[in-house]
Amino acid sequence: MNNLEKLHQQFDQSPWLDNLSRDLLHSGKLAEYANSGIRGVTSNPTILEKAILGSSAYDVQIKSLAATGADAETIYWRIIEDDIKEAAALLRPIWDESNGGDGFVSLEVSPRLAEDPTSTLEQAKRLWQEVGQPNLMVKVPATDASMPIIRDLLLAGINVNVTLIFSLDHYKLVADAHLASHEAGNGNLARSVASFFVSRVDSEIDKRLEEIGTQEALDLRGQAAVAQAHMAYSIFLDKFSQHLADDPQGAAIQRLLWASTSTKNPVYDDLMYVTYLVAPHTVNTLPEDTIGKILDHLPENTQSISPDYIAHAEETMGKLQEVGIDFGSVAIALESEGIQKFQASFDSLLDAITSKMTQ
Repeated sequence: MNNLEKLHQQFDQSPWLDNLSRDLLHSGKLAEYANSGIRGVTSNPTILEKAILGSSAYDVQIKSLAATGADAETIYWRIIEDDIKEAAALLRPIWDESNGGDGFVSLEVSPRLAEDPTSTLEQAKRLWQEVGQPNLMVKVPATDASMPIIRDLLLAGINVNVTLIFSLDHYKLVADAHLASHEAGNGNLARSVASFFVSRVDSEIDKRLEEIGTQEALDLRGQAAVAQAHMAYSIFLDKFSQHLADDPQGAAIQRLLWASTSTKNPVYDDLMYVTYLVAPHTVNTLPEDTIGKILDHLPENTQSISPDYIAHAEETMGKLQEVGIDFGSVAIALESEGIQKFQASFDSLLDAITSKMTQ
């Protein structure tokens, strides 16, 4: 049993790959990851930008579609949906074996629609129909504008990955939206995950702690993200306690997904957003580099989030607020930054497709 398999078999946590490209698919690398214990795949506009810009694997299809008169955005969705379908087919055995618990592939709606819930809802439904795979998860951002459609998508039987969650308040709303779509007796089998971002929180809060500059503030660097994640897990246990007791693997449970789990600060432990976030009924989305590190040296003393961890997290959150950290302000800044980055990546890859169309 390798360390990826250990995360799932010993701790009931699902490791997913935070990457997707045609090269990964056609080289057999994604199949190797699945055989090694990876149980799902996520993608986003930045990942897909790197996939298309960094490879010639898409060039023939881009040229062929351009010859039909398709524009750059139409071509983008065609080539990405093809990759998603292929990845979904590869992971379908995991979906079948887990009774729909794992084996998902996530495809994000256009970041240009982040503040347009009507268009987001329409596009999400279109992507679901066009991909036509039961192990697709349509990714929608946890913006105030998009929050109301989460329940609508789940009620329509569409699996949803709610992304760009940076605050406990937003996470509560996301969890409530899932619960509202799985009310007793409605027979809804749609699954969802709540993608709670981690390392970016430390990057932003560490910067603010350094601006505050007191020794008390500086001593709190590198603690905010894990503490907030532990508090999110406490909320998860509270929100889904009854469903966990009734059917711990059922569709009524929305799993917490830890996103942005590579260590950005080289001073910190290279697996701090893995070893401190192990917990049942969670997902950890992992870049390839982090997967390599887990396989190499997951600590032997790794253990699940415990009540003691949560009590310590509550204390840490209090200290951070006492020195002047406003978690609401942090969440707003990170959400805005995340949307802007995804929009920039989306625009960049459309420009790249346009360039390839004319070559």
